[in-house]
Amino acid sequence: MNLERPLAPEPYEMLPQVPSFTLTSPTLVDGQPMPYAQLADGDNSSPELHWSSFPAETKSFIVTCFDPDAPTPSGFWHWTIVDIDASVTSLPAGAGQSDLFLDGAAAHVKNDASTYAYYGAAPPAGDRPHRYIFAVHALDVETLDLDPQEVTPAVVAFSSLGHTLARATLTVTHQN
Repeated sequence: MNLERPLAPEPYEMLPQVPSFTLTSPTLVDGQPMPYAQLADGDNSSPELHWSSFPAETKSFIVTCFDPDAPTPSGFWHWTIVDIDASVTSLPAGAGQSDLFLDGAAAHVKNDASTYAYYGAAPPAGDRPHRYIFAVHALDVETLDLDPQEVTPAVVAFSSLGHTLARATLTVTHQN
């Protein structure tokens, strides 16, 4: 891998700015390396996430994990969940395994590894550390009316843009 290639821009800085709220995890620390349990060569276990202080008018959430540093023109989507009810303010570890671990109408969208689940970190060996940006988007609609079996994470991101009230992010790194 070419360690000299330019660092990808921070993806959410390129979008219209929205207020922030709090996203935490007992296993992920912003700016620090990702624990082994969240890696693709581990058990692909999604991390436990908690969010708070989002706008009162929030009607639903989207959760994503994106690697802007993947050696592709479009990064790599590791995880996307749509239609999370506004009453849900956390996901337990392992919730990314399948829709069976999600409440209500929430559903996984196919990630860039072609699974409807969380796909852990797996940057190319020898590449510089990659950033994994976990984001929770507070939306002003109960649903984006997208079929999770038919859309991509990029379509979800585009469709949510005009409905995003606020966004919380937590960025961790990993290098093979």
